[in-house]
Amino acid sequence: MTSSVVQRINCSLIAPGVTRTDGLPPQGRIFNIQRYSLNDGQGIRSVVFFKGCPHTCPWCANPESMSAGIHTVRREAKCLRCQPCLNDVDECPSGALERIGQNVTLETLLQQLLQDEVFYRASGGGVTLSGGEVLMQAGFATALLARLQALGINTAIETAGDAPLRSLLPLAAHCDQVLFDLKIMDTAQAKRLLNINQPRVLANFAALSAAGVALIPRLPLIPHYTLHKENVAQILAFLAPFALKEIHLLPFHQYGEAKYALLGRDYAMRGVAPASEQQIAPLRAMAEAAGYHVIIGG
Repeated sequence: MTSSVVQRINCSLIAPGVTRTDGLPPQGRIFNIQRYSLNDGQGIRSVVFFKGCPHTCPWCANPESMSAGIHTVRREAKCLRCQPCLNDVDECPSGALERIGQNVTLETLLQQLLQDEVFYRASGGGVTLSGGEVLMQAGFATALLARLQALGINTAIETAGDAPLRSLLPLAAHCDQVLFDLKIMDTAQAKRLLNINQPRVLANFAALSAAGVALIPRLPLIPHYTLHKENVAQILAFLAPFALKEIHLLPFHQYGEAKYALLGRDYAMRGVAPASEQQIAPLRAMAEAAGYHVIIGG
């Protein structure tokens, strides 16, 4: 562990995303709200990043999302070397101590999101729930999406779809779009490398389609993992019966690398070059030949 990490605080006394028994409002646990986003759905959007993910994707650009707990890190460049250091985010004079994750009530989060309502309506945008994996907090997320839809705001989630269908279907019923990631198709490799239950993922995709949910498949293109024709061909073969019109190709990037050092974690993709246009072009051609409108980057 590097010196950039000063402590990790487990704040799971009240599990996020579930009904509380103490009479207080239910809470969700998030780590960021990205406003004015032009990705992860149509128009101008606010993207809510939920804490917690069951998967182990080596290329994850949001490693701070993996743990469901709330923890504190120190940014050395901001540290004033106070003596003594209180190790308290709220008391730190320079902002060197940063808390990653916060518990929010439904009403508090809704109020924050509605601050940008005018931009959603003017652009045809809305709110996207991402992560982490939003399905780990399905109850809270479903309630939030229902409130947003009741207000006429476009809703979407970004998910790997690896959860019990009883959690996924009610949530998806309140989505105008489900951005559904398809990663490694080989069942054994998906489990060993990513801790993904691929048969469940594919069954859930089919169930959402049968329920009339608007699905947009998204394919991360990751060197050494998914950036090859065989995997893309398997995905396209699986998708063929669903007659979808649009697909997103998500090229690998290194934007999240600095976060790993901040969290004191090793970065498995260090030194791996982003996918080149020459590598992406034949995969794009395969998707276009299958009849898809292809968007690079989502």
